Amino acid sequence: MSEDRITYASRREVLTPSQLTRRTRDLLEDTFGLVWLEGEVSNLARPVSGHLYFSLKDGAAQVRCAMFKPKATLLRFRPADGLQVLARARVSLYEARGEFQLIVEHLEEAGEGALRREFERLKAALAAEGLFAAERKRMLPRFPRQIALVTSATGAVVRDVLSVLARRYPLVTVDVVPVPVQGKEAPPAIVAALRRIALARQYDLVVLARGGGSIEDLWAFNDENVARAIHASPQPVVSAIGHETDFTIADFVADLRAPTPSAAAELLAPDVSELTRQLQQRAQRLDLLLQRSLQQYQQALDRLQAQLQARSPTQRLQLGHGRLAALELRLRHALRQTGQRGRDRLAALHIRLWRQAPQQRLQRLRLALAHQHNLLQHNLRGTLDMRCVRLGALARALHAVSPLAVLGRGYALLQDAQDGHVIRKPADTQRGALLRARIAEGELQLRVE
Repeated sequence: MSEDRITYASRREVLTPSQLTRRTRDLLEDTFGLVWLEGEVSNLARPVSGHLYFSLKDGAAQVRCAMFKPKATLLRFRPADGLQVLARARVSLYEARGEFQLIVEHLEEAGEGALRREFERLKAALAAEGLFAAERKRMLPRFPRQIALVTSATGAVVRDVLSVLARRYPLVTVDVVPVPVQGKEAPPAIVAALRRIALARQYDLVVLARGGGSIEDLWAFNDENVARAIHASPQPVVSAIGHETDFTIADFVADLRAPTPSAAAELLAPDVSELTRQLQQRAQRLDLLLQRSLQQYQQALDRLQAQLQARSPTQRLQLGHGRLAALELRLRHALRQTGQRGRDRLAALHIRLWRQAPQQRLQRLRLALAHQHNLLQHNLRGTLDMRCVRLGALARALHAVSPLAVLGRGYALLQDAQDGHVIRKPADTQRGALLRARIAEGELQLRVE
């Protein structure tokens, strides 16, 4: 009998507690993996190691949980007993005590977690429809004239936006469209306001604004109907909801997202002081360009006046007189030189005649000398006649362009009696001024009546 017991015992697999707990742990982890669990925190412990130990319970059961320091430091809230949470955990077993437990990888408040799951679902659906597409985003007007501000009628948001716009760009008109921005009545009120603004067709853009808060506080701006109303708006829509770290569905649909309501006001309107500075700079540049243009025109006018003076009858007459005087001097000099050469030649011939020629030759030489003298006188008279004819032609040409010749035909030259400038048009003088009229045979003193 004892031998049978020994044989039976040798055929059984006998496990130690540690072997059993290890196999149980492996079985649990392989079967369940990561699970989401929602429950109430109880028996929370925070040892100096930085780990978190607590239980998750509902009305019928509870399970032990452990969240180690690397994960616990990433929490965005502070767990406490009685808090309803949503946990993502790995099912396991604490071998030292053989206790079933959860190794928590992620922990969030239960209400927020559900809202975030809904947020991600709606965000993905609307993105698939193209409501967030970058190519449908519209440019904001640089100088808006009228803005519709959709926000709560009370609170700091409306005061901040109006204050910033009044300081930066007082030319813009802001109409506050009051709506509730939190609670169940907020989404339909926001949708109705956007539709009224679209029908009005008097606004350059729409600003949807709200202060910061939790995801529950901002949930009205994660509503699908609000998102579609923003998408359907004919005017560009600016979303200025919450703080810089807060994101809502309205932010993705809007044409522009501002980090805060005050930042939206900064983005919407230009700074009037900066505009004034730019206008002053452009005015200075325009003044400089005008001065340069005037200088260039003045230089061109000076050149034209110089050319006009060079071509005026008076200037040409003076040049003609100078040329005539020079020709007269040259003619007199030529005549003197020609006469002197003739006299010198006659003297030389006379000397040769008396020294070398006999009486007969003397007679021939006298005849030749007389012929030469006559020829010389003829040439001199011909040259003198030609020069006189040319001189007369020049004198007639000068007389033809002389202003005095024009005066001889009945015209008069009007000049100011004081400075002598020529009067060309009525604007060059004024009533009561004294003028001097130069005519062909004298001058007349005149007064403008």
